[in-house]
Amino acid sequence: MVNCKRDKKLLQFLYYELELSQADIAVALRHRKFDEAPIPMLLWQYGLIDLKQLERIFDWLAENV
Repeated sequence: MVNCKRDKKLLQFLYYELELSQADIAVALRHRKFDEAPIPMLLWQYGLIDLKQLERIFDWLAENV
């Protein structure tokens, strides 16, 4: 389900830094298979993160890609 090293690091960031639950992350990963959307957008779309958290994720991605 998680293919690349960057995705694994992103999931670690979501879990340890943003303190999202494994269940929240699992929801995004399940929907990713069907929607083919980026994980951060799925988390926001399903109300699992707010705009401030989404911005933190995008900042992290900009620094770590």
